[in-house]
Amino acid sequence: MKKILFLIHDLGHGGAEKVLVNLVNNLNKSKFDVTVISLFGGGVNESFLNKDVHYYSVFKKSFPGNSHFMKLFSPAQLHRWFVKDKYDVEIAYLEGPSSRIISGCTNSKTKLISWIHVEQHTEKTAAQSFRSFRESIECYKKYNQIICVSDYVKKDFLNIYPMIDNISTLYNTNETAQILQMKQEEVELDLFNENELKLCGVGKIMPSKGFDRLARIHRRLINEGLPIHTYILGIGKDQEKIEKYITDNKLNSSFTFLGYQTNPYKYVAKCDLFVCASFAEGFSTATTEALIVGTPVCTVEVSGMKEMLGENDEYGLVVDNDEEALYQGIKKLITDKELLSHYKQKAIERGKRFSTEETVKAVEEMLMSSG
Repeated sequence: MKKILFLIHDLGHGGAEKVLVNLVNNLNKSKFDVTVISLFGGGVNESFLNKDVHYYSVFKKSFPGNSHFMKLFSPAQLHRWFVKDKYDVEIAYLEGPSSRIISGCTNSKTKLISWIHVEQHTEKTAAQSFRSFRESIECYKKYNQIICVSDYVKKDFLNIYPMIDNISTLYNTNETAQILQMKQEEVELDLFNENELKLCGVGKIMPSKGFDRLARIHRRLINEGLPIHTYILGIGKDQEKIEKYITDNKLNSSFTFLGYQTNPYKYVAKCDLFVCASFAEGFSTATTEALIVGTPVCTVEVSGMKEMLGENDEYGLVVDNDEEALYQGIKKLITDKELLSHYKQKAIERGKRFSTEETVKAVEEMLMSSG
């Protein structure tokens, strides 16, 4: 049996955190002894880990300046303090501090894997959690393999680190059967109005997710007399700012924040259109889940969307990553019932590709080949 370690910053309410839980829960425990370590505890996804997954956090909760604090020490020092046991494979899950720490492993028999989730575009962004860009190169060179969640992320990583090789793509794991079961649950009776076209977005309410531009698009569509209602599932630091915009423009009756939901699927499944307004993504978990529950997708072009929805919009509408293009794309779909119906069928068809079994099998094969 192989001992596998996943190190992640935290198990909060993000998409990457959720798919890690999905993955480790579904790995074959007769083949793999799985441990998850988070640098900081208290994340909502901790409670969803199966009992056969070992888990602990280094610190009980995050603290201000933690990134600066960790840079005071070498990767080897941090690894020695944080990782107490020996493993056959150690995986830095998510770019950032985890990648720096796992690179400090000094056991030559341990295979090291760095799992990259988002496009980073620049050397400065890619090196934020390292002392310098040069140190980031030194750290990544210590890995036996780099895994990216999409070909788009892989291409982006290679643009920044052309000197790094042994890079491959593995798609995220979703709990497909559970999602399809949970989408059947009823929602609050007074929440949805049958006479409204229901739009939704899911994710942390933070600048990179673009919910502020979705709010502005919502206002334009309402002012044009379109009977829409937008629902946002998630929490985050940008919510107060967007709520003020909604109140100032008297949109409270048609724009609703639903907060963080342990079952977002029942809401997304009842909506007419899922919208991704993000400035950057890795391989969007929320968009994949929208396809699984059969909700049509309109998204700006970010990492993974062309892979997910097709180069020619076969399974959903992908528009340029700017506010006007997204506005035009949403309007095109909600004013054309036949087109919206077409993409609903295509969403159902495409969602079948992201089965739990297929994605977990690919990861297991990778782990078994890792020495």
